[in-house]
Amino acid sequence: MKRGARVAFMGAALFLAACQSIVPKGPAPTAPTAPTRPTTPEVVQGLPTDTARHRVALLVPMSGANAGVGQSIANATTLALLDTKTDKVRITTYDTALGAAAAVNKALADGNRLILGPLLAEDARVVGPIAARANVPVISFSNDSSVAGNGVYIMGYNPNQSIERVVDFAKSKGLSQFGALVPRGTYGERAGNAMLRAVEQAGGTVVSMQTFDRSAGSIAAAVKALQASSSYDALLIADSGRVALQVAPILRKNGGGSARLLGTELWNAEPSLASNPALRGAWFASVSDGLYRQLVAKYRARYGSAPFRLSSLGYDAVLLTVRIAQQWNAGAPFPAARLRDAGGFSGIDGAFRFTRTGVAERALEVSEVGAGNFTVIDPAPRSFGE
Repeated sequence: MKRGARVAFMGAALFLAACQSIVPKGPAPTAPTAPTRPTTPEVVQGLPTDTARHRVALLVPMSGANAGVGQSIANATTLALLDTKTDKVRITTYDTALGAAAAVNKALADGNRLILGPLLAEDARVVGPIAARANVPVISFSNDSSVAGNGVYIMGYNPNQSIERVVDFAKSKGLSQFGALVPRGTYGERAGNAMLRAVEQAGGTVVSMQTFDRSAGSIAAAVKALQASSSYDALLIADSGRVALQVAPILRKNGGGSARLLGTELWNAEPSLASNPALRGAWFASVSDGLYRQLVAKYRARYGSAPFRLSSLGYDAVLLTVRIAQQWNAGAPFPAARLRDAGGFSGIDGAFRFTRTGVAERALEVSEVGAGNFTVIDPAPRSFGE
C-alpha cells in the first residue's frame, strides 16, 4: 500500500450543453430586396463541438423499471459537477433501458472518451466489448466481479469484501466457529464461497452452511438443519436486511440465542433492522454513511426527494474523473492507467481503489445493530496507507 487516497477539486464555472442547437422561431420576415446573409444559428446535429472539455458518457436506465435508480445516479453526477466547480468535464446521459448496445454506440459516436455505468451486469457485458474496441474505459456501477476486466472497472459494493471484513473483525473478538445461511442463487453462491475463504484466511472454522429459497418454510428448514448439524458462536445471514428480519426471530427461538449474528453490506440500506430485538448486537460491514448523509441533505434541497443509496457511486465516479482530468488533455484518450493508482481515490463512500482485475477494493467500517440505530464499532481506514 502506497499513497493515501485523495481527491482534488478544480475551479471555474459549470456549463451545461444541449444535445443540439435549435433555430429560434419568430414572425415571418418581409421579403428582402437583395440577398442577405442568414442571421439565425446553424442547426447542428449531435453534440456541439467542444474542444475545451472532456466528453464523458453516463449510461444508466432513465426509463423502465430501474428509472428511479438511474435518475438518482444522474442527479448525483450533476451535484458532483456543481460541487467541484469544474469546467473541464461534460457529462451526457444515455438511456440503457432503450438498449445497452444502442446507448454505448451513440455515446462513442458522440466522441465520449470515458463511460460511467452501466448499472446492470448484463448491460456491462454488452457495453464492455464495444467500448474496448474504441479504446474507451468503462466504470460500471455493477457489483458483479465477473464482468470486470478488459477495460471494464466495477464500482459496486462487493459482498465478498463485506463478508471478509466482518469475519476478520469477529475473529479478532475471539469468535472462531462460524455458521452461515445463504440464499439459493448467484448471490448466495458467491456469498457462501466468500464466507468459506474468509473464515479459512482468518483461521476459523465453518461448522455448517445451509441454503434457503426465501420462503418461510425454507427458512425454517434451513435453521433447523443448522441447529442439528453443529454449534457455532457466529452466524452469517448472507442476504438483505429484509430477509434478516425474517430469519433472526426464528434463529433466536431455535437454539441460536447466544450466537453473534453477522450481515453483509446489504444491511446498511435497511435501518428498520435496529427496531428488531432479535438483531440487537449483530455486526455488519459496509461503506461509511457519514458523508452520504450530507449528500442526501444536498440532494433533497435540490431535487425535493431522497436519493437511492447507489447515487453515491455516480457522485464518486465524477470525483474520480475530475481528479484524473487534471492530467488528461482534452480530446486525448482517457488515461486508463491512472485508474490503477495504488493510493486509490476518496469520495462519499470513503477510500477505494481498483485492483488488477478491475474490481473496486473498498475501505469498510463495521457497525453494530443497536436499539433504534447503528453504531460504528470499527471505523473504516481513511486510506490504503493505514
